Amino acid sequence: MKKKPISEVDDATLIKADIAEKALRQVRETVQELLGDRMPPEQAERLAETLSQGTWTHDYPITASEAKQMGLPVNTEIPDAFLQLMTLYPQPTRQSSTVEYLPRRRFGREESGSSPRGG
Repeated sequence: MKKKPISEVDDATLIKADIAEKALRQVRETVQELLGDRMPPEQAERLAETLSQGTWTHDYPITASEAKQMGLPVNTEIPDAFLQLMTLYPQPTRQSSTVEYLPRRRFGREESGSSPRGG
């Protein structure tokens, strides 16, 4: 938005940019609030900025060691009592894959000229 004159930007883009700015601000403020009791305000503010301003893609997994290097209060020790508790709640085994496999290509009426059932 800052790189183009406003006259060259359509309304839909302006609306999306406004929503994006609000979302980034909300994420930054939430991170600061979550970290506020665990570190000095200046450090929480720097971390909130780093975590909310597009340093990584949304699906990038920040590892425990990376989080520690950033100064986040990370603990990777899991107490034995917790591990024992988790054995009482086994996770179901997936019976099917997450991707559906189709051995042949399916065509719609527009692509094949007929219905998928040969009609």
